[in-house]
Amino acid sequence: MATKQTVRLKVNGVEREVDVEPRLLLVHFIREKLALTGTHVGCDTSNCGACTVVLDGKTVKSCTMFAVQADGGELLTVEGLLEDGKLHPLQEGFKQEHGLQCGFCTPGMMLVAAALLERNPRPTEEEIRWAISGNLCRCTGYINIVKAIRYAAEHMPAAAEVPVTGTAMAATVPAGGS
Repeated sequence: MATKQTVRLKVNGVEREVDVEPRLLLVHFIREKLALTGTHVGCDTSNCGACTVVLDGKTVKSCTMFAVQADGGELLTVEGLLEDGKLHPLQEGFKQEHGLQCGFCTPGMMLVAAALLERNPRPTEEEIRWAISGNLCRCTGYINIVKAIRYAAEHMPAAAEVPVTGTAMAATVPAGGS
């Protein structure tokens, strides 16, 4: 058995410290050690984007990263979008615009969209489509996902006014940065 290492992270605004085996993937750390099951395990190859989270202001696919690589970082999961029991405009947008069907891709889509809106509060449809291009949805055809993100953009204050809960996302997150 490998020697355990301590991983210290700020997760959704809360400091966490957990001893893990060095080979533990970040997605399993989030789901099993932190009991945050909104981050989904999809393809295990970084193709689908279901495991997308925001680490230090950049979207990452947590199925291809070890938890120890995130040590000292700031992590945002889909659970971190909820604030004081109130839905984030992205969550509200996915609800109002029917941006989900089975919901499996939704957490990853929301976090990619959160990073996009942090960097670009009023994206064009083309910019939205580029940002979500690394996340697969097998149900919706993306039309309502794009509508949901546009809804959020219209209902959010500019990124400079209110940062996304749980992290201060860098303005350098590239489109489709997953």
